[in-house]
This record gives sequence, structure tokens and C-alpha cells, in this order.
Amino acid sequence: MFEDLSDKLQAIFQRLRSSGRLREEDVNEVLREVRIALLEADVHFKVVKELVTQIRERAIGQEVMQSLTPAQHVIKIINEQLIQLLGGTTTAIHFAPQPPTVVMLCGLQGSGKTTSAAKLAAMLIHRGRSPILVACDIYRPAAAQQLKVLGDQIGVPVVALPPETGSVEIAKSGIKAAHEKGRDIVILDTAGRLHIDEEMMAELERLKAATHPYEILLVVDAMTGQDAIQFASAFHQRLAVDGLVITKLDGDARGGAALSIRAVTGIPVKLIGVGEKTDALEVFHPDRMSSRILGMGDVVSLIEKVESTVNAEKAAALEKKLRQNDLDLNDFLEQLQQIQKMGPLDQVLGMIPGLGNRLKGAALENVQFDRQAAIIYSMTPEERRNPAVLNGSRKRRISVGCGVSVQEINQFLKQFDQMRQMVHQLAGGGKAKALKQFVPRLGR
Repeated sequence: MFEDLSDKLQAIFQRLRSSGRLREEDVNEVLREVRIALLEADVHFKVVKELVTQIRERAIGQEVMQSLTPAQHVIKIINEQLIQLLGGTTTAIHFAPQPPTVVMLCGLQGSGKTTSAAKLAAMLIHRGRSPILVACDIYRPAAAQQLKVLGDQIGVPVVALPPETGSVEIAKSGIKAAHEKGRDIVILDTAGRLHIDEEMMAELERLKAATHPYEILLVVDAMTGQDAIQFASAFHQRLAVDGLVITKLDGDARGGAALSIRAVTGIPVKLIGVGEKTDALEVFHPDRMSSRILGMGDVVSLIEKVESTVNAEKAAALEKKLRQNDLDLNDFLEQLQQIQKMGPLDQVLGMIPGLGNRLKGAALENVQFDRQAAIIYSMTPEERRNPAVLNGSRKRRISVGCGVSVQEINQFLKQFDQMRQMVHQLAGGGKAKALKQFVPRLGR
């Protein structure tokens, strides 16, 4: 979502060419373009004004740090101020001292409350919690059925009663079921409207009074724009919202309003939705988001994503194979599957510092992975274990089986062999030699 903003800021930083002391005219030129970039990204004008003022006060007249160029110094200041704009520190979801913890999700219709409820439940399961979902939306057709389907996918029970039961009674039944089933988190999926109205707000107030939620999370669609700030303020005034869940951050809208909500409303962003799958919900870290926006990557999130998908025992076994130069196509296929579990390739590679901009415009689809997997699936077990046995007739048979040309199969096998030799050298200690051979190829 913030790709355009990131590109514009990177272009601004690249044009900053001065040394020694930062001159006032240098800072003013940079900040003028930063202001335009933020406004075009739909960041609230008051937020932009305050941010630019704070950056100017810090940047003008400061000596450049010993190991930094002026451009890096300005980026450092902008990064620190952007982190403060986004909330400064990570704000976690709080849990009641005595379970179950009741979490109420609210928001407008279409903001993604139901899917966010399921995503939150899936996240909590990975953290050792045992949530239960409660379908309190008695107005939207098939809302309860949608929640049931999602609950089945992640293995979480769902409490859903006939609409005439009433949302308050359904919520109470959900809390009762949590006590009976030993569930420590109750997630209430409430009803929304296309716009804020008195009836909806009154119902949410009744739900709050009846269930005493420990956390009230407002679900906000990042693609809503400046209107999101207005209705977030309205919800906060009536319900005292504890945190925001910003959805659809993987979309292609400008998204600046999502950056403004924390500064304007004072409500901390706690979670962000970055995809459609049930595992595409992340804890919001202001420092990591700032780093992504400035094109500096997000290595910590990348490491966490890898750790959540890679099996430690399999990783150790793979390392042993690498050292013995015994990597086969079964191992390669398993690694492809691990990468695909981490999410869209462009998002994963965008977390690597400096790589996102270089790959801009490249066809970063998982289609190539699928083609390589199809080649391997068309092989016999013997051929996967020992690709050296692949002769012309075997390759023609594989070509028919996977719909890929023999030429492409040869190219894939050549790349696999080069990769195997390179990682063996790296694992075996010949790092300098391997890198000398490999790095020049990256630029071609």
C-alpha cells in the first residue's frame, strides 16, 4: 500500500547531496518534497504539518554524525519522527487476570470484522491461547455462516444462535460456552452498518454493558481514506476504543489515512491485516512500519516469518545435507513449499533492506515456483534423488507430464546444480570464493 510513498521518499533522499553541516536550505528543500509526498499519500494535513515542523527543528544546524552522510542523517531523523507519529512503541492486546478475556470487534460493514475475528483467533492459537468465536451480527445475511466456515478452517468453536435471540443474549451465551469449554478468549464479531447511525452505536453500548469486554478493537479498512479518521473518532467517543485493527494494508490504495489515525484520534494501532488468509494478521510495530515506508526493509519481521514456517529439525537435517553436498530435488521442493507458506514473494522480498526498490516492476509471482514444482512432481523418486540420471528420453517424458519445454527443464537443472555447488561452498567454509563467483551474477 505504501509503495508509491516509499518510492517518492527514496527519490528525495537520493537527491540530497551535501556534506558537513546541514544547511537550512537543504533541509527546507527536502521537507518541501516530503510534505508533498505525504499529502499525496493521503496523510492528514495537520499530521503532515506537525511532522514536518518536528523534523525541521531537529535537522537544521545539527552536525552530521561521524559515520553518516547528510542524507543518512536526515533519513534517521525522519525515521525517528515517523515512528513517533505511528505510536512510538508496540501496543499489545491485554488479557484479563481472570479468564475468559472478552474481546469485542466493532466497525463499519465491509471493514473486515468477521475475517479479522478469525485471524485474531488463529494468531492467539499460535500463542497458546484457546479462543472461541461468537457471531453477534444478526443483521448481515450469512454473517454467522461465514464465521462458522472460518472457525472450521482454524479449528475454533463458533457460537451462533438464531437472529431473533438478539446480539446481547448471543454474546452472553458465548461467554457461558467459554466457561463450559475452558476457553480463555471470547471474540465477539458484532454487526456494522454502511455508515454510523444511532441504532448501531446504541446496540454496541448495550453489548459493552452486558459483556464488559477487556478489549474493544475497532476494525478500520485502510482503503477508506480520510473518512476512517472521522468514524474512528466517533466510535472512540461512544465506546472508548482500546485499539485499532487496520485491514487491507496489502491493497493498492494510498493508505496515508492509516498513518494518520493514531496521531489524530490517540487510539493505538494494535494489529494490521496484510492478506486474505487466516494467518495474514500481524502485530503492529511502529518502527518496522516506518522502516518499510522509508524503503529500509523489515528484517525482524522476516526472521519471525521464517521462524514461524520453518521446522527446526528439518532445518538441521537440511544443513547436514548441505555440508555433505547431498542436496536433492526433494529437498529443493520442500524449500519451495516453505517459501510459499511465508506469503506473496514480493512482500517477503520487500522486507530485505534495499531489495524492494531493486525488484520494483519485476514479475514476482509464485508462478515460477509452481512451474519448478511441476517439473519435480513429474519425476520419479529415483530422478528426484539423483538428477544425474536424467537423459534426453526422461526429460521428454517429464516435459509431457508437466507442460514445460525440455529447454526450460535443462535450464532449471543447471540452476539447481549451480545453487547446490554454491551453498555447499558456503556451508563448507569456502565463503569468500563462493561469494566472488555468485555476486557478479546478481547484477546480470
